[in-house]
Amino acid sequence: MRLRTLLATLTAGLATATCPAAAGPAAAGPAAGAPARHACSATVSVDRFSDALDKTTYEGTFVGNFSALAVDRDGSLAALADRSSLFRLDARTLQPREVVRLADEKGADLDSEGLVIDRDGTRLISSETEPSVRRYSRDGTLLERLPVPPALQVAPAGRATANQTFEGLTLLPGGHTLLASMEYALAGDSAGIVRFQTWTRHHGRFTPGAQYAYRTDTGLGVPEVQATPDGRLLVLERGFTAGVGNTVRLYLADPRHATDTSGIENLTGQPEVRLAGKTLLADIAACPSLGATAKQPQPNPLLDNIEGMTITGRDRTGRLKVLLVSDDNQNAAQTTRFYYLRVRV
Repeated sequence: MRLRTLLATLTAGLATATCPAAAGPAAAGPAAGAPARHACSATVSVDRFSDALDKTTYEGTFVGNFSALAVDRDGSLAALADRSSLFRLDARTLQPREVVRLADEKGADLDSEGLVIDRDGTRLISSETEPSVRRYSRDGTLLERLPVPPALQVAPAGRATANQTFEGLTLLPGGHTLLASMEYALAGDSAGIVRFQTWTRHHGRFTPGAQYAYRTDTGLGVPEVQATPDGRLLVLERGFTAGVGNTVRLYLADPRHATDTSGIENLTGQPEVRLAGKTLLADIAACPSLGATAKQPQPNPLLDNIEGMTITGRDRTGRLKVLLVSDDNQNAAQTTRFYYLRVRV
């Protein structure tokens, strides 16, 4: 009995000693409870990925071009395509179960980018061309359009650039505040300073509220934001370099003590403006590749044009379960890929 116990102890000690070497060097170690081989950083690990929907169709509609994700009230997954289609996916298998076409007031397609399932089950959808936030019923009926501050509208009406406006959309805890992230800076603001616009719910309707400034890394934009349970934000930053591939980083941002910039015309040379603080959680290029392959050059074959994100729950250790999806742009050189992360915040 003692010999078996001693051997077991020595074996366990040897395995523990060799694990870090097998996993490779890490500045701060893997996320708590995550296998070392799955660690992207000290706070983020990747469980797996799925290419199951890549280059598929459902009821005659191309399945891809995904720009946003949300968990619906029935537990299914809502996946928004930026070509005006909203899919309902099985949360376990990812297989499509329904697709709804979305349209604007004139019946035209949207450049649909951000998605929130409101507490009554209606869908709030942002578009980056006007920009706009519209509310739809489950069957795709247009119900209302939220007001957008003039400065955030696309030039010449405002100071935004078409296709660089509302990419991310999230509802803060409590359901009273909606937040949309601009992808890139307004004309007149410093490069890399993007604005996060909020709306506050009054008597069932959203009206424009406070606005916050956030600084991206050089050359990157913001394709998605998601509110954490404590009111902070998970922020995706993304860029692309031809011949090199994508850069995708996940940050934790805190707008709660940032300056309200809604009354500030230009965010250039304004040292008194307090930006939303941010902390790097992970550079996705540092994640293990998990056997993934890329159709074009990438710093890590796991990477693609990641654009959508949602929080699906917590694991037993309290980490957030975060699901990402890439937008393949219906391009043969890109992949529709889902990424299953665990994030400690």
